[in-house]
Amino acid sequence: MQGRVEWTGANGLQCTNSNQQSLQLDWEDGPSPMQVTLQMVAACSVVDVITGLKDRSFSEVWVDIDSSRAEQSPRVFKTIQLTYHVKGDVPLKLVERIVEKSHEKYCSVSNMLTEVDISSTIVLHDV
Repeated sequence: MQGRVEWTGANGLQCTNSNQQSLQLDWEDGPSPMQVTLQMVAACSVVDVITGLKDRSFSEVWVDIDSSRAEQSPRVFKTIQLTYHVKGDVPLKLVERIVEKSHEKYCSVSNMLTEVDISSTIVLHDV
């Protein structure tokens, strides 16, 4: 995996991967690199949830995220709380198992953050 991050002036960054797909960041007006990192923890895990529910009937999946960071530099994440929402006819135990496996084994992003206390809650919504 390769890429490039280029300063675009002021507080701007352009992040480009080897497929020439890019993401614009602004560290003052957002999204900042830390905000993107936090969102990618959830995005990586949502992919696992959607993949794990592939044979089930569901229409929406989203994750609300809350976090805390260290007061002093480096201002690393200390905690990340993820609340998973699934709208559809799915068993709670199945979603719990998928989320657990996501953070235990499959989600590369959360597995890089070994010093962070990552916890989750699951909310099922009727169709």
